[in-house]
Amino acid sequence: MRASGTSAVAMRARSATADAATADRARPRILFLIRSLGRGGAERQLVALATGLRRAGWDVAVACFYGGGAFQRDLRQADVAVIDLGKRGRWDTAGFLRRLWRTLREHDPDLVHGYLTVGNLLSLLARFASRHTRIAWGVRSSYIDRDRYDWLSRLTFRLSCRLARFADLIVFNSEAGAAHHAALGYPRERIRVVPNGIDTQRFRFDAAGRARLRKAWNIPDHAVLVGLVGRLDAMKDHPVFLEAAAMLAARDPRWRFVCVGGGGGSAYAGTLAARAAELGLHDRLVWAGPQDDMPAVYSALDIAASTSYGEGFPNTVAEAMACGRPCVVTDVGDSARIVGACGAVVEPRNPAAFAEGVERTLHAVENTDGRLHAMARARIVENFALESLLRNSEAAFRAVCASREPS
Repeated sequence: MRASGTSAVAMRARSATADAATADRARPRILFLIRSLGRGGAERQLVALATGLRRAGWDVAVACFYGGGAFQRDLRQADVAVIDLGKRGRWDTAGFLRRLWRTLREHDPDLVHGYLTVGNLLSLLARFASRHTRIAWGVRSSYIDRDRYDWLSRLTFRLSCRLARFADLIVFNSEAGAAHHAALGYPRERIRVVPNGIDTQRFRFDAAGRARLRKAWNIPDHAVLVGLVGRLDAMKDHPVFLEAAAMLAARDPRWRFVCVGGGGGSAYAGTLAARAAELGLHDRLVWAGPQDDMPAVYSALDIAASTSYGEGFPNTVAEAMACGRPCVVTDVGDSARIVGACGAVVEPRNPAAFAEGVERTLHAVENTDGRLHAMARARIVENFALESLLRNSEAAFRAVCASREPS
């Protein structure tokens, strides 16, 4: 009897070991490739996906051209390996490419997942480093006015349209982005849409954070605060936000406004500040710069705004809604799909329409006794939670790694 029992225990142990080995084989080794881990929507999504996969037992590493970004600590706290490729500037190419090649050879990933245009293009080197490695591209935009950017940005985008056929999988975070790039030559049969995922446990209404920031920004309790969260970039169209703000301020003394985000360079920031002064917004508008406590930022707002004339899946809109904030957005990318009935959708580049949408949304808030706040959060929890991003990404990664031949 003792021998039989011992044999049964041994068999269960062997079965458990075999199950663990099978599970390991089902979880490919994945290496993400991105320019940096600085503040940004794409970077935040990469961190959310990488840490989520690591919690699920995947072998995950992130290689970045430039180390030391704001999100690097988050990855390391989640036990995700961060590989600093040590790029020293735009023209540090030969040494950088050698370090990248060495990383691909030594790490030997089953899947290299590029993020954004240059990361996607460089991920193709993995095809030469290892025959078995599959390549996934991550595209986070739809329409972008390339004429507003430098020649290198335009060149790399044209290259991506030509070389996309060599990727095994192309992941878009928006339906609009997938359709736009397919029309430009991206292979439709390799496109997969996986919407962004929001950590709804982190992004939720924070009453204490609201009070703290409104006090810091000198926003009276009776004021209605409208906020634009996003980097100072031409595509975000801050001038339309400023002009709409001036229209609202002229109609009602309760309106206050805040712009949260950095970047853009001092010249562009100065141009925006000068325009705000011309519009008479100096005592109604706060330039808050970059902020770390984003749930507190969203909670401080009464209405969140997005005036962009080009977007894919705007994280700031979904994050604000997860914090119970109704949103007024322009009808670009997947913004309307995210907002649904929890705010207003207006045409881009139309300050008057945007101001009217803000007024209409405030009226809806005041006449629904707070229900619009709950509706906004529920829409994100039900449709765009982090769990959906992880589940859909895992399925796509397993499928492409199981394919027999690379593209």
